[in-house]
Amino acid sequence: MTLILGLETSCDETAAAVVCDGRFVMSNVVASQHELHERYHGVVPEIASRAHLQSINPVVQEALEQAGTSLEKIDAIAVGHRPGLIGSLLVGVSAAKTLSWAAGKPLIGIDHVRAHLHAAALVDAANRHDQDDPGPLEFPALGLVVSGGHTSLYRMTSPADLTPIGQTIDDAVGEAYDKVAVILKAGYPGGPKVDKLAQQGDPTAYDLPRSMLGKDSLDFSFSGLKTAVLYAVRGHPKGRGSDARFERSIEDLTEKQQADIAASFQAAAVDAVIKKLERAVKHMTEQGDAPRSLVIGGGVSANSLLRTRVAELGERLHIAVRIPAFAYCLDNAAMIAGLAHTHYQAKDFADLDLPAVASGSV
Repeated sequence: MTLILGLETSCDETAAAVVCDGRFVMSNVVASQHELHERYHGVVPEIASRAHLQSINPVVQEALEQAGTSLEKIDAIAVGHRPGLIGSLLVGVSAAKTLSWAAGKPLIGIDHVRAHLHAAALVDAANRHDQDDPGPLEFPALGLVVSGGHTSLYRMTSPADLTPIGQTIDDAVGEAYDKVAVILKAGYPGGPKVDKLAQQGDPTAYDLPRSMLGKDSLDFSFSGLKTAVLYAVRGHPKGRGSDARFERSIEDLTEKQQADIAASFQAAAVDAVIKKLERAVKHMTEQGDAPRSLVIGGGVSANSLLRTRVAELGERLHIAVRIPAFAYCLDNAAMIAGLAHTHYQAKDFADLDLPAVASGSV
């Protein structure tokens, strides 16, 4: 039995978790900063860094206590060290290095984006013998990360072997949700608020664009969709630059109209994702690497419509679908500790000069 303590501080969640044998979550503690950033409708890096400093030690201690273990019994320390906000990453990386050095445990650096895909393999340790546990991920797989910073497709041949085959050329889908939430004044965090509002609306009420790019493209684009929502809400601007004036404001729309716009936006965004997944399955199959499973990860994987549509796609294509439990969709440390098990088995350890890297991922 291998126990790994994982730390995650890439953005605005201070998280620590203990995972057994790469899949069985013994604890998963997350200190959210939503209230600190709500007034700004987005994450303020300096505020996030200070909050991580205040939370990291209590969160680590709570994760160990909930798991019923101690630092001495942990086999390795893992940390998400890329990509993310540099100030936030530095807090987690520094804490992990300190714990590794003080306890004499191996240090493992984990790519945050890769870890989102491993999240689909995680189960609560209390349910490890549950007949509903689908077991480890099946490879080759088609991976999709959908979050505030990433919308990317990957060919996966193992948990650690990922090849990017598609990505967004502008906004990530989660970023589009956040911006649409601001346009609709739906609240923060944007993704869950827009999803909830959309469930009250008509997804066919507004004809919003689905950007497919080239006929064989596996890349994404959500910038045009975001702009189309702005025009649906406020009309087309008159004038240019600082002199531009819109026809109306969000207050001029009824609650029903606002819900219809949210539903139409969500339908367009999810349609684009599903169509690109279909293209990617076809692409991998033609390359002689037909996927045995569709693996979804990232904060937007919690979206109700996306989960439904991906499940339907899997049934239609006869491919297993693996989506994380809701607890592992958003940024968390269980996915960090879980993926680290593969590195532990390969003795792929980091030195104490492990850097925090703001950008760049597979």
